Amino acid sequence: MMLERKQRFNVPEIRSKMEQISADIGDDVFQGSQLVAYAELEQIYSGAMREIGTKLENLDDEFQLKNKHNPIHHMECRLKSIDSTIGKLRKRNLPLSVESIRQNLYDIAGIRVICNYVTDVYAVANTLSEQSDIEVIRIKDYIRNPKPNGYRSLHVIYQVPVFLSDGPHPTPVEVQFRTSAMDYWASLEHRLRYKNSIEDTAKERHFETLKECARQLADIEDKMQRIHQEIG
Repeated sequence: MMLERKQRFNVPEIRSKMEQISADIGDDVFQGSQLVAYAELEQIYSGAMREIGTKLENLDDEFQLKNKHNPIHHMECRLKSIDSTIGKLRKRNLPLSVESIRQNLYDIAGIRVICNYVTDVYAVANTLSEQSDIEVIRIKDYIRNPKPNGYRSLHVIYQVPVFLSDGPHPTPVEVQFRTSAMDYWASLEHRLRYKNSIEDTAKERHFETLKECARQLADIEDKMQRIHQEIG
């Protein structure tokens, strides 16, 4: 069910990557002990991602046992790349340090949960939120309140403790809940957004078409969900 989208770097790989980035931008990024600290931080985020992933798999099994229905179609997990992390810090004019990452960024670890129906999205998200060792940091509901471009998804930042030899490390994980149709739409919209070989007029035309597709998909999903509920 879980799809690992990125392998963690080890310290030599991080050092090599940092040196490359420093050369590209003409500035030192992380040095010395910061490299080791970054590797350790990435390990913690990876552990938090596994903790949340296991909880979601357990919930999916429970739903199947009690309701004869698996709400989760599949899940994808990823750790934000070093390039993206540094880029986000720079974009927000934040210090380039491991402590700055820890204090300011909540999406280093991410899980995308693809559900079958909108009701499944809220059932899984709400049940996970109620677990005693989980803290909900932030919720952005783009299903009830879609973005202007038509994007729909439920974004929740959970904080979960990762237990290491020196004790618990409360760690945020961003979880994006969406249906298969929402995910298919978002993948196409993302591809179009970064397709620089298309003329601006054609790109805008496609964006308008995608906005209409998002509306139609929402209607179709609602109708299919009602059928699902009626047949049990």
